[in-house]
Amino acid sequence: MENTARPEYPRPHFDRSSRWLNLNGEWDFAREPDRFTETITVPFPWEHPDSGVVAHWLPTAWYRRRIERPADWAGERTILHFGAVHHQATVWVNGALAVAHTGGYLPFEADITDLLDNGAGELVVRVDAPVDKRFIPHGKQRSLPADDYDGCAFTPSSGIWQTVWLEPRPSEHISKLELRPTETLDGIEVTMTGPSPVHLEIPGVVVREYDEWPGTVTLPIAEPQLWTVDNPHVYDVIVIAGADTVRGYTGLRKVEWHGNNLVLNGVPTYVRGVLDQGFWPTGGHAAPSDEALRRDLELARAAGFNLVRKHIKLEDPRWLYWADRLGMLVWAEPPSTGRFTAEAVAAFEEVAAGMVARDGNHPSIVIWGGYNEEWGLDWDVPGDPAKQDAVRRIYRLLKAADPSRPIVDNSGWAHVETDLVDWHYYDENVGSWAAIVDRLINTADGRFPVRLGPEFVAEKAIAAPGFDGTDKIQLNGEYGGGSTSVERGWHLRWQTQELRRHPRNAGYIYTELYDIEHETVGIYTYDRRTKDLGGVVPSDVHAETVLIVDLVPEAPGRDLVLAADSMSIAVRVSHHGAEPLLGTLHWSSGSATVDAKPFTVSDPTEITVTQPGRLYVWLTDPSGTTVARTFVDVRRD
Repeated sequence: MENTARPEYPRPHFDRSSRWLNLNGEWDFAREPDRFTETITVPFPWEHPDSGVVAHWLPTAWYRRRIERPADWAGERTILHFGAVHHQATVWVNGALAVAHTGGYLPFEADITDLLDNGAGELVVRVDAPVDKRFIPHGKQRSLPADDYDGCAFTPSSGIWQTVWLEPRPSEHISKLELRPTETLDGIEVTMTGPSPVHLEIPGVVVREYDEWPGTVTLPIAEPQLWTVDNPHVYDVIVIAGADTVRGYTGLRKVEWHGNNLVLNGVPTYVRGVLDQGFWPTGGHAAPSDEALRRDLELARAAGFNLVRKHIKLEDPRWLYWADRLGMLVWAEPPSTGRFTAEAVAAFEEVAAGMVARDGNHPSIVIWGGYNEEWGLDWDVPGDPAKQDAVRRIYRLLKAADPSRPIVDNSGWAHVETDLVDWHYYDENVGSWAAIVDRLINTADGRFPVRLGPEFVAEKAIAAPGFDGTDKIQLNGEYGGGSTSVERGWHLRWQTQELRRHPRNAGYIYTELYDIEHETVGIYTYDRRTKDLGGVVPSDVHAETVLIVDLVPEAPGRDLVLAADSMSIAVRVSHHGAEPLLGTLHWSSGSATVDAKPFTVSDPTEITVTQPGRLYVWLTDPSGTTVARTFVDVRRD
C-alpha cells in the first residue's frame, strides 16, 4: 500500500526517524465484523471527507491491513505505534491480541515482534467511538445525548486520527526523555529512563559520557541562545543509551508572571492570544497535511497574535513542533468531558497528566490549562464542594507534573486554586462591555453575566467560595462579538482597545482564529481565507503598539455622530514594546508628539473632528515607520 497521507515523522519530540515505517494510507474498513467492503484513508476520522468514508454516528468500526517489517529489523524488537485513536482501540496482529487502549488523545504502542510470522502479518484494529461522549474526554466533538455545551460543538472525529507507524528498537531501550531548561538558562536538564552506558550530546555544543546513568543530569551550554518569539532557537539533544538512540529538542526559556504581566526570559510580554480549536473542513480533528498545521500558526502570527490557546484538545505533536520552530506561545489544555462523575473526573485527570508527559519538552508551551468553564463539572463549582475539589486536584496534578509553567485551574470563572485568574466575557453592547471590563479588571467585584443558552443568562463570579484572586495575575480568557463579518470586525476593534486600556490586564484570548461549521466567528473562514471585516486589519488591532480612542461607538459605520459643527475626541497609545516610544500621532488635519512608555497607556491627545467620513489616525516612530493605526467612522445626524 502506498503511503500518501501525512508522510512526515509524527513524533519530533522523541525522534527515531532514521528507521521507521509509516503505515498511513489506505486500509480496509468495515462497519460490521468481517465485512471489509470499503477502504479508509488513515489517519483521517471516519466522519470526514479525507477518510473517504464519511460515516456519521457509527459507534464501532474495524480497520485492516497487511504489515511487513524491513528485513534489517530482524534482530530487534518491532514496535507498533498509534498517535491517537478515538476512543477505544483493540489491536490484533495475526489474530492475537497486541494491545487495548482507552482514550482518544494520547499515544500508545505495542511490541508485536513475537506476533509476526516471518516478519509479516495482518493488522486489525477495532475502534469503539461512543455516540454518548458525555463521560469521556472529547472536547468539542458532538455527543448524543447532547452535552450542555452542544451549541458550540462540532462533527465528531472518530477512529484513527493520527499517524500509525512501526519502529525497530533494542529490547533494552529508552522509554522516557524529559528535557527542561535550567533555572539559570545556561543548560538543559536531561531526565532519561533507559539502559547504560549513556552518551549525551548537544551537537556542536557539549558531549557527556556516563558508564552508569544517574537518572537526571545537566548539560551545560557555554554561550546559550535563548528561545524567544522573535528568535525561537532550539537545541537538539542526542541520547545513545546502550544500543538505542533517540533525538529530542527543547529551548532555553523561563516563564514567570511578575506584576501584571507574563515575563519571558525576564522580558515583560503582553499576551495577544487567539483561540484555536483544531478542526479542519475535510478532516475534523486531523489536519490534511503538515503544512496545514504550520499554516495555522503563520495565520495567527499574520493577524498579530503572539499566543495560541489550543482549545480543549491535545493537538497533533507536529503542530507543537511548528510552534516551537516559528516562535508562537501556546496555552495547552486537555479535552473536556461533559458531565460530572467519579469516572469522568478520573479520565480527565489521566489525559491531563498524559498531556504534560507527552508535550512538556516543547518550549512554546507557556501555560497549562485544566478545566474550561466548568465543563464536565455541570456548571456548578460554586455550589458543590466535590466539584471544587476536582478543580483543586487538576491544578495540583499539573503543578506536581510541571512546576515550571503557570496553570489555569478552570478557565473562565469559578477559580478555586490557580496561578492565573482569567475570565470569559461576551457582550454585544460596546458600552456595557467597556464598563464590565473596567470593573472586572480594576475592582474587587468579580461578578459578570454569562449567556449559557439562548434564553439562559447566569451571573458568574471569577472566584469560587473561599478563593481570593485579588493578588493574582489577571487576563481575559475569551471574548468577541458580532454575527456578521463586518460586526465581528467592529467589535474586534472596539472591544480589544478596551482590554488594552487597562495596564493591570495581562492580555487576552480572542475567539477565534477561523470559522468552524456553523460557528462563523473567526478571523478567517473555515478554509482559512481572509474575510471582509469592514476595513479592520487584525494585525493593527493586535499589534505591539495600538491606538485607543476615548469613545463609545454607536454601530458599525457609525462610530461617532457629529451633533455640532465640530467635536473633540481623545486618542491614547498602548505600547508594549521593551523601550519607550517617542512617536508622532497623525490624522487628516494635524499631528502631535506622543511619549509612550512600555506597558502603560499614554496621556490623551485631543483631535478635533469636523467632517463626516472615515477618519484615519496613525502613529509613526522616529524613523517615520507607522507602528499603530486605527480609524473612526464619522456621520452627521
